[in-house]
Amino acid sequence: MTTLVRKPGRTLAEIVTVLVAAVVAFPLYWMVLTALKPPGEVQSAAPWTFAPSLDSFQRVLTVSGFGRYFLNSLAVALVVVALSLLFAFLAAVALTRFRFRGRTVLLVMLLVAQMVPVEALTIPLFFLMRSVGQVAPAFGLNELGSLVLVHLAFSLPFAIWMLRGFVAAVPAELEEAAKVDGASRFRFVWQILFPLVAPGLVATSVLSFIHAWNDFLFAKTFIISRSENQTLPQAILVFFKPEENDWGAIMASSTLMTVPVLVFFVLVQRRLVGGMAGAVKG
Repeated sequence: MTTLVRKPGRTLAEIVTVLVAAVVAFPLYWMVLTALKPPGEVQSAAPWTFAPSLDSFQRVLTVSGFGRYFLNSLAVALVVVALSLLFAFLAAVALTRFRFRGRTVLLVMLLVAQMVPVEALTIPLFFLMRSVGQVAPAFGLNELGSLVLVHLAFSLPFAIWMLRGFVAAVPAELEEAAKVDGASRFRFVWQILFPLVAPGLVATSVLSFIHAWNDFLFAKTFIISRSENQTLPQAILVFFKPEENDWGAIMASSTLMTVPVLVFFVLVQRRLVGGMAGAVKG
């Protein structure tokens, strides 16, 4: 009979991992708990409730236009994910597989673009979207197209940098072998290279989706007067009242906002983990 001896270092690492996971998960637990508490217990500090209630969720779901806000947020997030993946993948291929003048400058500009605070660009982007709306009304103020353009602009630099590493990890000899077999560059990019960088595409899609889904600043700035084009984070403002905030409804709406992100991650996490394992094995 063999006895398994656990190393002290491994046990300590596991304990630290559990503690970190508990710290990270506690705010989510408290959010769901507050959403399930009856009105009389919302202000209490008790970390449990013996009378869970769905009243807060009912108040949220009966808000006028809540379903429309949900669909608006979902549409913006999905369009941003699709466009950012397409453009970032093509840009990463160009920056990795081709040599051209200004390539290094472009890479540095992409890096610098990620360092600019979002708040510093909000006002200039407001005037830019107002001017764009005079030429292309679908992308002007009060339109969802303005949110798509702005989120795409902020998602692309990071997405390109991230995918550039995955594309560079694919050996150039693989492309040469594909050419010998008669594959064109277009066929190599979409039938060979695209599946190989799937882990990067999935990781990028998760980050782009979260960034667009949780946005409040740009949605509040660009969607001014057309309430039918407001997004889900703006719906939470209904429950912030001068006399007393409805914390149960605020936490319930926050919980409902978290669900699509979790569902999206669950749908892609198998591809993400499996693809990374395959990439490491290869």
